[in-house]
Amino acid sequence: MDFKNKNVVITGGTTGIGLATAKAFINSGATVWITGRKAENLDKASAEINNPNLKPVVSDTSNLAGIAVLEKAIAESGSKLDVLFLNAGIAVFAPIEQVTEADFDAQFNTNVKGHFFTLQKLLPYLVNGSSVLFTSSTVATASNLGTSVYSATKGALNKVAQIAANELAERKIRVNIVSPGPVQTPGLEYAVPAEAKAYLASATALQRLGDADEIAKTVLFLASDDASFITGTELVADGGYLNYGLK
Repeated sequence: MDFKNKNVVITGGTTGIGLATAKAFINSGATVWITGRKAENLDKASAEINNPNLKPVVSDTSNLAGIAVLEKAIAESGSKLDVLFLNAGIAVFAPIEQVTEADFDAQFNTNVKGHFFTLQKLLPYLVNGSSVLFTSSTVATASNLGTSVYSATKGALNKVAQIAANELAERKIRVNIVSPGPVQTPGLEYAVPAEAKAYLASATALQRLGDADEIAKTVLFLASDDASFITGTELVADGGYLNYGLK
């Protein structure tokens, strides 16, 4: 797919799905802004991609001050945006009786509040006919133990995206959701022990974890003109996880 002369913003673009998607857009000719909370992580991502079309921005999009930094970077560039990929996310897994207020707030601030207000603040920079994508998860539909808060954030995110698709249709802006299943990323390594990863792989029809590059290809499809009649849709890329066996 050709994204030459297109401008893309990816929140949470330093590792995992965000980094893989940044690489894919860069390789397709786009100019890409990626956000990350830490300069050292952005430096690592920049070194790995090694392309002048990558524009790293230190921005914590879980709060309005961080979003303002991103907005300023876009405004000062003088660019209009063709794709906004709202991807930043965190997960803390615990049974309900062990969830702390801090973990609850951190997940909702990053996974819901951050995406909502990043979209709001960047709306003036989106060209008519652009594409907005949200990274959700199969947990928005599943009911796995220990995922109450994380699952709730993704369920909320799905509804925001669906309503945004209707509200932005007048500008021909398409809004879609990508819901990965279990994918091999640094985030999964951090949040899930090895034995749980093995279970997740066995719980998919394809009997393996997904690869971040596979999700990136899904994102590029939805962002492209090949998906010009798709909006308000959740595309599940889970290796058959939701439909395999009993959950």
